[in-house]
Amino acid sequence: MKKSIYVLFIAAILLFTAACGSTEENEGSSDVEKENTSPETITVKHELDETEVPKNPQKVVVFDFGILDTLDKLGVNVAGVPQSGTIPSYLEKYASDEYENVGGLKEPDFEKIAEINPDLIIISGRQAELYDQFSEIAPTIHLGVDTTRYMDSFKENMNMVGDIFDKQEEIESGLADIDESIAALHEKASASDKNALIILANDDKIGAYGTNSRFGLIHDVFGVKPVDESIEASTHGMNVSFEYVMEQDPDLLYVIDRGAVVGGESSAKQLVENQLVENTKAFKNDNIYYLDPEYWYLSGGGLQSVAEMVKEIDATIK
Repeated sequence: MKKSIYVLFIAAILLFTAACGSTEENEGSSDVEKENTSPETITVKHELDETEVPKNPQKVVVFDFGILDTLDKLGVNVAGVPQSGTIPSYLEKYASDEYENVGGLKEPDFEKIAEINPDLIIISGRQAELYDQFSEIAPTIHLGVDTTRYMDSFKENMNMVGDIFDKQEEIESGLADIDESIAALHEKASASDKNALIILANDDKIGAYGTNSRFGLIHDVFGVKPVDESIEASTHGMNVSFEYVMEQDPDLLYVIDRGAVVGGESSAKQLVENQLVENTKAFKNDNIYYLDPEYWYLSGGGLQSVAEMVKEIDATIK
């Protein structure tokens, strides 16, 4: 009898020891699983740096309206946008209280951004000088468009967005549609004998844009012939007078009204259609076109904006 009790006692000890070993083994497995389920990241090479970015970031702060335009089309959640300024009307929902106000395009509210504790911050040219300050808060990438290589730069940005947010198929589809519409426009513009001049109306001044400039894709990508091949490429445009416009005498005159989106008042028509411009073929043939400044000035480089830019120019080539 005593021997039986002793055997049972030893068996119980062995079972207890095995159970403890199993528990420790399971706990070890859990630790391994936790390590394996750490957030996946992607390395983004951009104009300012090389940044490790989490895949599918949940809290995103966006300072570029072209990228915001794209994320909106893709249905990606955005946490904060610069509401202290003009937001394109087609993106007006981002001016609501549902989204955090992170300041202005040139004056970010770093305190608010830190409070949001974003997973990713996306900036472009207007914020480039503040890159280091953004990077101290969260991974930051620069996705501005290089206007000297507009479409290549635009597509690189779109593909990067697709990789970060697992939206490659949607990006490929959107870019394919844009490529198709550009090909049709380019064929039509190349066959036309019409030339064009692009100007930005800014208060009482005008600046001209040619190839490789901010709005140069009208010539470089869409195929519309420039009236003047010697316009200096610059962000703000080459300063010109209305005498210059009259002397160039373009068939088509494209006008982008900065005041309509920055100052809230459109005065370009009154400024541009003066006695000097009345002598041009563009005026006489009713070929002065006021392009939508929201797409061209505020949110260029987005899936929606670029598609609309193509449509606008296509409608002017007859």
